[in-house]
Amino acid sequence: MHSTVPQTYPRPTRAVVTGAAGFLGSHLCQTLLAQGVDVIGIDRRDPVFHRGAYLNLADVRHDPRFIFVTGDLRTCAIEPLLPGADVVFHLAGIPGVHPSWGADFDDYVASNITATQRLMHAVTRLRVPRLVVASSSSVYGSATNRPSSETDHPRPASPYAVTKLAEEQLCLAHAARRDCATTVVALRYFTVYGPRQREDMFIQRLLKAATTEQPITLYGDGNQRRDFTFVDDAITATVAAGSALLSHSVINVGGGGQTALRDVVEHVRQLTAGRISIRSETARSGDVTTTCADTSTARRLLGWTPSTNLLEGLRAQLDWMTSRHNPSIASV
Repeated sequence: MHSTVPQTYPRPTRAVVTGAAGFLGSHLCQTLLAQGVDVIGIDRRDPVFHRGAYLNLADVRHDPRFIFVTGDLRTCAIEPLLPGADVVFHLAGIPGVHPSWGADFDDYVASNITATQRLMHAVTRLRVPRLVVASSSSVYGSATNRPSSETDHPRPASPYAVTKLAEEQLCLAHAARRDCATTVVALRYFTVYGPRQREDMFIQRLLKAATTEQPITLYGDGNQRRDFTFVDDAITATVAAGSALLSHSVINVGGGGQTALRDVVEHVRQLTAGRISIRSETARSGDVTTTCADTSTARRLLGWTPSTNLLEGLRAQLDWMTSRHNPSIASV
């Protein structure tokens, strides 16, 4: 059987990245700029006042082909950002399962759904050729006896997951209009980790616990299994989605395996030779037991497969942490 290389449009010359000051967004901006693409980044976090945004954008903010705009997609003018754009990468939104159950839910709806509606109205009005939207593996709920496929019936287990499913389907609904010139690719990311990961995410909390000897709280028995995806792999898939010759598509982006959280603890313990103190608490609402991606669609449509195993990715994230925060601590 002969493998085929997916067809692509010409590489974009100008891209718009929403959520540019975030974890994925900042990596994407850096990669696009390195490929010679002009980038307009928008984020409601102002790097002048927001330390996380400032640090995330440190490698790109002085690039003459990078324009950063502080703006909230819920209220700002969007159309002035779009002329000349070949692709919009829509990564902005409110992440996190647990706060979505409470009073913050209105912000999830406004940021993940209403803001996306405003963006899609502008993108389709200006006939931008391609929009890539960041969805989430959370739309599947818990995987059962096989990896989750894009054709599986979604079973979101949290309000956050519901908003991510609504977000991707809203983009696809706009693109399905007969008069729409914009094609949409929705990427369902599976537990992305790596340098610049959010402080509330498990691997970042675990590495911090190992290097500071502060305790980490583990919710559940540690047997929950996750499909961990290194950020460089996720960005490679995202860039490919920006120029792949596709009609409207939903595509999984995952590491293609699954690892129990307790095994990740052991990997980090060996990697750092550190003492990790664990406080156990009951599992929280919305935490699924297993995630695992069927990545065959990404391989077929994007020509993409993940290339970084978990141990390599953990070491890269640890090296980034120690170089940025405490040069005296090094991985063994």
